[in-house]
Amino acid sequence: MVEQPKPLIEDLLERISRNGSIRFDEFMELALYHPSGGFFSSGGGAGRAGADFLTSPEVGPLFGAVLAEFLDARWQELGCPDPFVVVEAAAGRGALAIAVRAAQPVCAPALRYVLVERSEALRERQGDYLPLVQPYEVFGPATDEDQALLTVDQGAGPLFCSLADLPAESVVGVVIANELLDNLPVRILERGHAGWLELRVTVQDGELSELLVPADPVTDRLANQLLPHALLGARIPLQTQAADWLYRALSLLQKGSVLVVDYCADSAGLSERSSAEWLRTYQAHKRGQHPLHAPGSQDITCEVALDQLQRVAPGLQSLRQADWLSQWGIDRLVEVGRQIWSEGASEGSLEAVRGRSRVIEAEALLDPAGLGDFQVLEWHIG
Repeated sequence: MVEQPKPLIEDLLERISRNGSIRFDEFMELALYHPSGGFFSSGGGAGRAGADFLTSPEVGPLFGAVLAEFLDARWQELGCPDPFVVVEAAAGRGALAIAVRAAQPVCAPALRYVLVERSEALRERQGDYLPLVQPYEVFGPATDEDQALLTVDQGAGPLFCSLADLPAESVVGVVIANELLDNLPVRILERGHAGWLELRVTVQDGELSELLVPADPVTDRLANQLLPHALLGARIPLQTQAADWLYRALSLLQKGSVLVVDYCADSAGLSERSSAEWLRTYQAHKRGQHPLHAPGSQDITCEVALDQLQRVAPGLQSLRQADWLSQWGIDRLVEVGRQIWSEGASEGSLEAVRGRSRVIEAEALLDPAGLGDFQVLEWHIG
């Protein structure tokens, strides 16, 4: 008989009781990903009705259509490899993959699309609109245990499969993370009189509360490297899990690109703002309450510190999302949509409605006060 995991709150309180407190990143991990009551494990996430926040792929298929143009260009630059593997981390229910498939990219016969999603509840929804196959059909059987190169049938794409974590096999292609890094647990540091302090979570008067303790020497040195002239009381996130993920993503590629889309700043800029501005919560498309409130009921998200990622891989190319979308043809796609709408509006055809939708989607994706101000980060390998 499989032992059922403890409920989130019970597990959380037991951990605090054993140690007196836990680090904030451990709390965030439990609140978001605990198998019995974590926010994402319970089906929370991106979408429209009944969801909690809206990401670019959930605005509509236009973002995926632009991404398909990008993928075709990278495929051609790599010499049209077959297989061409696209790994999407934090794929959710599969909205981006669905849009890429519908766009019918030129690279489709070579395309092997891997949806990586740690939430079982969200993985179960991916097969609703995608013809998922077994991972061995995407990667092929290993021909040598000492080699990462795999044998697959060429020209069989597009093929889609789902995994709970990044694949172990090295690939040629693109690794994508759209609004993943902001959801990876962070440590919180605050500048004190005698050095850096670390935020921990404890229980006081029956409620979860913050507790500041002196940071360990290694963490103190790292914080001083990131922010040598921090003001007293300044707070920064220490995003070691985001840095670790980037290292793993880069290591996955023989040749290709890692593409990250998120809202970003740098450690110095974050230290000048209230932590309530860059460590936020969302629930039902509205700003939520304090991060310690009702664990598992709300998303917890943190702006991504670019300088911390650059310590892992300095060869970063960065564009605002609005500029990146323009570079990869959103204006042309929207103009085609306008023409389709103009020619078919009187008939009210589904194709005409889709054309009109592109115009509306573009407004949201390019909004300088919203998604358009996100950063698109790219690292090249090989």
